Order: sequence, then structure tokens, then C-alpha cells
Amino acid sequence: MTRSVLSAPRPSIVAALLRSRWLSPILLLLLWEAASRAGLIPGHTLAAPSAVLATLVAMIRSGELPSNLAVSFWRVVSGLGIGVALGVSLGLVAGLSRQGEALVDPLMQIKRTIPVVALAPLFIVWFGIGETPKIALIAFAAMFPLYLNLYNGIRGVDKRLVEGALSFGLTRRQLIVHVILPGALPSLLVGLRYALTISIVMLVIAEQINASAGLGFLVNNARDFMRTDIIVVCLMVYALLGLAADLLVRIVETRALAWRPKLVEA
Repeated sequence: MTRSVLSAPRPSIVAALLRSRWLSPILLLLLWEAASRAGLIPGHTLAAPSAVLATLVAMIRSGELPSNLAVSFWRVVSGLGIGVALGVSLGLVAGLSRQGEALVDPLMQIKRTIPVVALAPLFIVWFGIGETPKIALIAFAAMFPLYLNLYNGIRGVDKRLVEGALSFGLTRRQLIVHVILPGALPSLLVGLRYALTISIVMLVIAEQINASAGLGFLVNNARDFMRTDIIVVCLMVYALLGLAADLLVRIVETRALAWRPKLVEA
């Protein structure tokens, strides 16, 4: 029995690829490249993957992409940082007291019904066309997912846990720190993942406001000169930023919620 197990043939690379999640993206890239080389997709409509790759390498070597990426990264980090601080603070105020809920929640629900993009002209009037309106748009968009998920997480903490903690003589501060906040942490991390995604989306929109640097600046220039290869490169970078941010939150979630039982194992 041992010999038969050891001598069992390993799955071939082709068989492994057929079961892989990379199969459909690879097929899409091959079809895209073939259609471009056959002339079915004109270069001014959509550059071929090989042309996009060559443009990516050239932009990295010239320093054009890293320098503009650093500007966009600073914008999204600044806006997200402000949004996280505001969302968490308001979520704590509304979640931990009835008075706070009556004061904060109506305003946040009004904010939810207003499209953030519609505020761009008003932010330009208030803050000009510099960096401030771009960061403000990102912060304003990222604030609500954190607020809502933390608020619901606090209100969803099991009442029996609170009663048990009080029976041990915990003060209100100890109850919040050791029971309520850990119980609301999974919801907060979900809100953070949503906020990260929305921040990347708002970065794309915000960088259309008279940007002189950043990924949006590259996209606008590429659009004027019909450089679809540069546009695709910038879209890829936007996507990678979102995936990297989501991966970072997943890592934090795995470490911070190691105590939580998993329904589905990896």
C-alpha cells in the first residue's frame, strides 16, 4: 500500500493549470494578444498585452511610474487615515450610547444618501483645486463603511457576554476595552476592507480634478494622446493597489482574530 502511494504519478502541469484559478485570466490574455496581432483589436482602441508590458517596463525604468505612484499613494493614505479616524470615532460615539446615536446616526444616514462624487464641485469651491479636495473626497467616502460596521458590531455584541463581564465586577471602561471592542472587531475589519476599496475608487475620481501628478495625471495625458497602453498600465496599478490593501487587511484579520473559530478552513 505504501509503495503504491509513493509511486502514484504526480499531476501534470497542464492538469494543475486546468484546476487553477489562473486559467481564465491566462486564456483572456492569450485571446487578447491574438486578437491584437490579427488586427481585430486596433492599437488605438486597446493596446496588446505585450505592448502594455513593454510600456510598464519603460515607465518603471524612467522613474515616471514610481514617482506618480508615490503621489497617488500619499493621497489615498492621507484620505483613508482621516476617514478611519472619523469613522471609528463616530461609530464609538453612536454605538456606545443612546444619546450619541441620536446625535450622530441621523447625520450619517443623511451623508449616506448623498453621492460623494456630487460633492466634488462643492469641495472645489471650498478647498480650491489643490490636494485638499482630493484628500477630502477620499476621507468622506471612506468614513461611512467604518462607522456603519463598527456601530453594528458594537450593537451586535452578545448581551450575555456583557452581563457575564458585569458580574465579574468590570467597570464600564474595562467592559468596553475587554468585551465590547473585541466583539466588534470582526465588523470593524469588514468595514476597513470596504473603506479601502472605496478609497481606491475615489482616488481614480479625485485625480481627475486638475491633477499635475499621480496616476490620474498619467491617465489624462494618455487619453489626450490616445496612449491606451499607458491607460491600461495605470488601471493595472490601481487594481494592484486595491488587491494589496485587501491582502494587508486579511493578514491583520488572521492575526487579530486568531481566537475566532473558522467555519471554513483554508
